[in-house]
Amino acid sequence: MRPQIHPRLFVVFFCIAFGSVCAHRSALGQDTTAEAFRDNSSEPDRKVGGGSEAAGEKPAEVELYVRVVDDKGQASALQTATATFRGREGTPYAGRMVDLVGVVHIGEAEYYETLNERLQSYDSVLYELVAPDGTRIRPQDLEQRRSFLASMQTGMKDMLNLEYQLEKIDYLADNFRHADMSPDEFAVDMERRGDSIAKMVARMMGAGLASSAKTGGDASMLLALFSPNRSKLMKRSMARQLVDVETVTAGFDDANGENTLIKGRNAKAFEVLKDELNKGKKKIAVFYGAGHLSDMAHRLEVDFEMVEVKIDWLDAWDLTRN
Repeated sequence: MRPQIHPRLFVVFFCIAFGSVCAHRSALGQDTTAEAFRDNSSEPDRKVGGGSEAAGEKPAEVELYVRVVDDKGQASALQTATATFRGREGTPYAGRMVDLVGVVHIGEAEYYETLNERLQSYDSVLYELVAPDGTRIRPQDLEQRRSFLASMQTGMKDMLNLEYQLEKIDYLADNFRHADMSPDEFAVDMERRGDSIAKMVARMMGAGLASSAKTGGDASMLLALFSPNRSKLMKRSMARQLVDVETVTAGFDDANGENTLIKGRNAKAFEVLKDELNKGKKKIAVFYGAGHLSDMAHRLEVDFEMVEVKIDWLDAWDLTRN
């Protein structure tokens, strides 16, 4: 007899399995945490309330960089965005281009093939990895993974017939540069605010239970688990729930509206971005989990005096097939 898993808890675990800290730190045999995703399927202009601490105050609205696309009322794809920013005339970085390349950490093989091709064209690709400065992800690191969450991630990708980002992206490319906190920096920032992974997960679970009561999302998840078309239905259900703004972001901010997972790591990444721009790089990609991009976009606009000039979308999940 199959064990009964509460679908909402399953989603929480899946959020953790998708996490950029989880994805990268588990590859190195370390502890893990969670990642954010956002949806714009019901908002054509991709904007909701939100903010960033980059300029010391929150903007009135932010753009979203993950969406579920519908075809005749049926979910057809989960997509991530690449947003192109250019420096305004008369500013220190006038004419420079910075692309925010959003990614999800489990996706179709074709999705990662396309990303690999696109990332070759940049002068520099700044990537996320909670690890000591300069750490690269090598094939042998993935082969040596033994953590519980690493095993869970592998099981999840197999269940959904998807691929794992770390196994498909070429992190040894010459133009890749590490741009993230070290584990010590991550821990110190959490401690500074009196926060912890346990507290964050507890907040996420509380938000998930509240969302479940409001939306009734557990039923579709439970049906998907035991369907002959499990992969397709699970992808559809999880795509919708993982990009539920209220559910997946409620647990990140502490009582003061700060968090290490998104805002703290983004601040560190943009220190590296500033260094690359000051070296004269003209075309730079910031290759991060899509949940980071709203805050990053605000930082580019306020701190770097750049403006978004273009946005492209790429299918990460095909929601029409198993």
